Amino acid sequence: MTIGLLGIVILLCLMFFLELPVGLAMGIVGLGGLWYLLTPDAAVAMLGNEIWNVFSKYGLTVIPMFILMGQICFYSGVNKTLYETAYTWMGRTRGGLSMATIMACAGFAAICGSNTATAATMTSVALPEMKKYKYHPILSSSSIAVGSTLGVVIPPSVVLLVYGIYTEQSIGKLFWGSTLPGVLLSGLFCLTAYLLCVFRPEWGPGGERTTLWQKIKAIPGAFEMFVLFALVMLGLYSGTYTPTEAGAAGAFFALVLGLIRRKLTFKGFIASVVDTLKITSMIILIVTGAVILGRFLTISRMPFEVADYVAALPVQPWLIIIAILFIYMIAGMVMDALGFLLVSIPIFFPVVMKMGYDPIWFGCILCMVTTMGAVTPPVGICAYVVAGMDKEIPLGTVLKGVCWYLPAYWIVLLLMLFYPQVALFLPSFVK
Repeated sequence: MTIGLLGIVILLCLMFFLELPVGLAMGIVGLGGLWYLLTPDAAVAMLGNEIWNVFSKYGLTVIPMFILMGQICFYSGVNKTLYETAYTWMGRTRGGLSMATIMACAGFAAICGSNTATAATMTSVALPEMKKYKYHPILSSSSIAVGSTLGVVIPPSVVLLVYGIYTEQSIGKLFWGSTLPGVLLSGLFCLTAYLLCVFRPEWGPGGERTTLWQKIKAIPGAFEMFVLFALVMLGLYSGTYTPTEAGAAGAFFALVLGLIRRKLTFKGFIASVVDTLKITSMIILIVTGAVILGRFLTISRMPFEVADYVAALPVQPWLIIIAILFIYMIAGMVMDALGFLLVSIPIFFPVVMKMGYDPIWFGCILCMVTTMGAVTPPVGICAYVVAGMDKEIPLGTVLKGVCWYLPAYWIVLLLMLFYPQVALFLPSFVK
């Protein structure tokens, strides 16, 4: 127990003071801990076996496949047509461009799965338009930043994929479980943007009037996204293909749509493959470190001791859940969400299971909490991306606007806490 706690302290020091990558820091601490608790030969042998057991699983191929699907859609220009459709339908309303941006982020998130990719994409597409219509920088930048976090909540989500593989939970159920919270969060973001413009009309003046015919003509711009999302999710729901096959099917359908639209060039396809390899390599490094650290913590017995201790506390289980979520909320402010998720799962997952909570619900609620950290100061990565891509908008302006949207996260979290069926209703229909 003492060695396990010492390992966690060393891990935090490596990440925060030496600024080592999360995956590398976890690997170093895990290997060092195994070396100390076992013999050097046993530590190396166990390390090889654990890494092989994880990465020899066929199901792990789902990660690069879904990432490739998102990258192909990006280089096919799906994001631009999505935004144009949303703008045609909502741009005339006060704050309509912000709402259109949020809805376009939600649509792109449904085929991308990455919040930073969504932030970079929508900043380049939407920010110039909002500048043209004289939107206030606080509103324009923050709507992109918070909208981009939907990339982790709305499936396919890389965070949910890794959580499902690491905890051996159904990927399909996790995807369906986060769908309704993602829709609710998108709607609350739009409502927030609308209310901001009600009380501060100068922040979001209305855009050009569009006719009903123009709106009808714009629908095909979003049709491709709906088709792709439906092919993946309905295939999972019906059992036509497994989650692993769903990733491959999604990448194939995205490629076919790109070729049909004649927007995906050979150069764009190569770029999408290269970007997929880069992102996948980063995730694999983090997962490798998490596997090594997880084995060390298991040998140290720390997670089980903590689980037994917490379960025996004379307090209500929901208070413990609140405490765990608070830790995730604070940690999400200062480090990468996926990294901390994999650092903490070996510690908190046994605790939550010991208290009898549903693992699908816990995965969905963790996804919601950690994604909030992507826009929360001091290290809101999506806010950094938006500010970094436009030098005229300082980081402080983005973070100031983000604060108006934080109640939306809290409302969805409270709904999931008090009404777990918000996350468990749709998964109950999955085979």
